[in-house]
Amino acid sequence: MGSASHDPDASSLRIALAQINPTVGAIEANARLIVAQIEAAREAGAALVLFPELVICGYPPEDLLLKEHFVAACEEALEEVAEAARGIVALVGFPEATETDVYNSLGILADGALHATYRKIHLPNYGIFDERRYFAAGEHPGLLKLGSVAIGLTICEDIWFAGYPSTDLVAAGAQLILNASASPYHRGKGSFREQLVAERVAETGVPLALCNLVGGQDELIFDGHSAVVGGDGTTLARGPQFAPELIVCQLTPTPSRARIGATGVEVVARFDAPDRPSHQAAPPAPLAAPLSDVAEVYLALQSGLHDYCAKNRFAEIVIALSGGIDSALVALLAVDAIGADAIHLVSMPSPHSSSGTQADARQIALNLGSDFLELPINAAMSTFDELLAKPFSADTNSAAAALAEENLQARIRGMIVMALSNRFGWLVVATGNKSEMSVGYATLYGDMAGGFALIKDVPKTLVYDLVRYRNEQAETELIPQSVIDRAPSAELRPDQRDSDSLPDYELLDRILEEYVELDRSREEIVATEIDADAVDRVLGLVDRAEYKRRQAPPGVRISPKAFGRDRRLPITNRFGG
Repeated sequence: MGSASHDPDASSLRIALAQINPTVGAIEANARLIVAQIEAAREAGAALVLFPELVICGYPPEDLLLKEHFVAACEEALEEVAEAARGIVALVGFPEATETDVYNSLGILADGALHATYRKIHLPNYGIFDERRYFAAGEHPGLLKLGSVAIGLTICEDIWFAGYPSTDLVAAGAQLILNASASPYHRGKGSFREQLVAERVAETGVPLALCNLVGGQDELIFDGHSAVVGGDGTTLARGPQFAPELIVCQLTPTPSRARIGATGVEVVARFDAPDRPSHQAAPPAPLAAPLSDVAEVYLALQSGLHDYCAKNRFAEIVIALSGGIDSALVALLAVDAIGADAIHLVSMPSPHSSSGTQADARQIALNLGSDFLELPINAAMSTFDELLAKPFSADTNSAAAALAEENLQARIRGMIVMALSNRFGWLVVATGNKSEMSVGYATLYGDMAGGFALIKDVPKTLVYDLVRYRNEQAETELIPQSVIDRAPSAELRPDQRDSDSLPDYELLDRILEEYVELDRSREEIVATEIDADAVDRVLGLVDRAEYKRRQAPPGVRISPKAFGRDRRLPITNRFGG
């Protein structure tokens, strides 16, 4: 790779972080993307380019890792990528198979070949993570020597713990630590992760560069927000949120503080520093400003829907547009994700639909510039009433009878949007929010029908904030104020209000955060001065609705604990609170 560095500052090192968006299982396409970034990093004068965790196959590959031919295909692709690694060192995440185990590894590529690997030590096995199902843990921290600089190698969870392996790497002489990550998003995660990097720097005294994945994968969204923090704790570079970026940064490694006799750390590879043209000045490192909380969530949802459509080859979307706040938000996000021309908004009024919501549905479609269909369900309701008259005749006045009639309306609408999906190949995006999903205030095979439930992890109170935010960003009002001001209602019976069946959403969302996201007990929640009767009512609803949630479509995860991969409770469950 050459014998000397001609950088203007010989004591500094220019690195690149390839914050990219691979697709799980698209191994050849991912390899092409990696090669393009290696070439771009070399052209930018970087001596080394770091890629995210398991970038060759995408993250998380889940049970694809149990297929031997999948892991073999990843390793074959890595060998092809290695051909492009000339005049630069490339660190590429991949699944590495031995005769007995599979490891979550970082391949060290240079001079057209794979020279060595580093194997992840700390394997997360909580929340959304199942890495111990697939991987064996690495046994030794790893150092890479690049010219005179010793670089410590870590993968994601390795730096989420104080001490080992970071402190061992520094004791063995590391002057810089690199971290290849696939750290999924939830609200505030990017800033929290950057603070974690700063904590490791404060602990070790050496710079740390983290390269994170970006893009959507089923329920997960990866936010990027890669970061380089210098040895003095200053953030030197920060990647954008929810967008690919090649982040080039010139930094000064900390002088080695290797202790005599430090053991347990392997020098896995050694390379000369690459030659660089003397006139090639260091580019300014990007320092993207973090987004506000609501802007961050909005972009996460938009990015998650965009990638779900793109990676699963859905060109168009259909949404049941009621004129209410939830479907309004989903319509906004869909238009921003894949364009107004690809969105089909369907209003399906019943005799209980108000003139106000019908007018608002029409106005939303007009404001967004999307296709609008109005398909009244009166006739379908009459047909079902006639069909079910005999079996329903013995019970016409009970609460169960009223509920069956309400749910029937939702299921007629579900059949209509699914029929449109079947006929035209449109993706049905459901509009239920987290508050409703939590307490079962949703209809199986009705408003829960669809291929993707975009806002299933968005509490009702946040729905309003997101709509207000998007209206503020627009030159003209996209969602009429009447939609925001109107009392929430499913409009399945005369004068219906959500508050007839549920506590006010401010109180409901507070209880749900305590119970669902923080796993607090009934007693702990009541101790926060929330009315005990309200707590009992909500907890009972949440527990009884588990069977519904198990049948819901996937949706974007924006909280630390979403329904789905995060929260796996039995349907048959007699433990209360």
